[in-house]
Amino acid sequence: MIRLIAPDQWERKPVSLDSALEQRVVKVIKDVIANGDSALRDYTSRFDSVDLKSIKVPEHALQTAWERSEPAWQRACENAAENIRRFHQRQLPESWYLDDGDDVRLGQRVIPLDSAGLYVPGGTAAYPSSVLMTAIPAQIAGVGHLSIASPPDPSTALPRQEILAAAHMLNVSHVYSVGGAQAIAAFAFGTESIARVDKIVGPGSTYVTAAKKLVFGHVNIDSLAGPSELVVLADSAANPKWIAYDLMAQAEHDPMASAILVTADRSIAHAVCQELEQLLPQINRHKIAGQSLRDYGAAIITASLDQAIQMVNTIAPEHLELMVSNPWDVLEKVRHAGAVFIGRWSPEPVGDYYAGPNHVLPTGGAAKFSSALGVDDFVRKQSVIGYSERRLGHVADEIALMAHSEGLDAHARSVKIRFSG
Repeated sequence: MIRLIAPDQWERKPVSLDSALEQRVVKVIKDVIANGDSALRDYTSRFDSVDLKSIKVPEHALQTAWERSEPAWQRACENAAENIRRFHQRQLPESWYLDDGDDVRLGQRVIPLDSAGLYVPGGTAAYPSSVLMTAIPAQIAGVGHLSIASPPDPSTALPRQEILAAAHMLNVSHVYSVGGAQAIAAFAFGTESIARVDKIVGPGSTYVTAAKKLVFGHVNIDSLAGPSELVVLADSAANPKWIAYDLMAQAEHDPMASAILVTADRSIAHAVCQELEQLLPQINRHKIAGQSLRDYGAAIITASLDQAIQMVNTIAPEHLELMVSNPWDVLEKVRHAGAVFIGRWSPEPVGDYYAGPNHVLPTGGAAKFSSALGVDDFVRKQSVIGYSERRLGHVADEIALMAHSEGLDAHARSVKIRFSG
């Protein structure tokens, strides 16, 4: 089911945004710019088989969704939200000022964004956890206006009920029954029903990702997220059945999701493969998981634990489980991973839903240079420079010298004119 390979046989299978797809998305974006709500209704009818009467979800529908939810599910969401809130509260940056002498003050102001658009996927599954993971950091940052866009379910002409319930729990009242590239275009440029936002966050399909790429610059985005990824680093003490369940949990996300085992123990790799064969027929999304494991899964067998760690850093996975005897020691050698799950009692779904750290993470090797979504994504930092006559007089010649070296005469004169009498 999954290939057993050596480290030099592994290569990342790119999920490319081909030019033909981007051209189709360009057409959608231009149509939304030109025709606003009319275009949103047309694409929703065409792609989601829903004829929208109202693009904005009525607030009473959010409340109804919450009231109809099981009390146990409500408690789980409330507890998860509290964990997420407590973790992200620690990320909140503060403004600061520096007294630099001579009555000079320098500083940095932290200012929340005015607005943000949260995209929540809703195709083959509902993701209320994505509502929590995107809305809570934005609320902690102090974003003034939050909007959620999620594709409608044909049976209700509304986003999935779990998504509506989560939005109600967090007091996010601007929710729209729009998905795909057209939702991203609406967030970027605005329509009659949907206000333009300053930043768009949240994962989605290749069409959503292409749209985010194309509107960047008109609006900010979090990242260009690809399919989800998990690497399990295991040694001889790991439980093959547990590893198989963790890999399967990753594979059931999407046919292009990547579930990889890295180990120096060949017997563990074979045992995991056997467990996967037995487990696959038992899960609901076995067709999706099977395709994921065949096309993007692998068991990479290394010569040593150190080589296995090197392999992990090469892959730079979105999620990394350390199913080894000394996980905290191994952690010190891990440089590239979006989120790291320590030890046998930290399966990746704990991070998807409940622990507190954000589950919107870099994919496709971007963990080498990117971080999880956080409060910092919803603020901007403004530099403050307050010079005095005394300080400027001391440094005016040096500033002018640097300006002249760049051929910018007016820059030099702008400083010197203040002391020319």
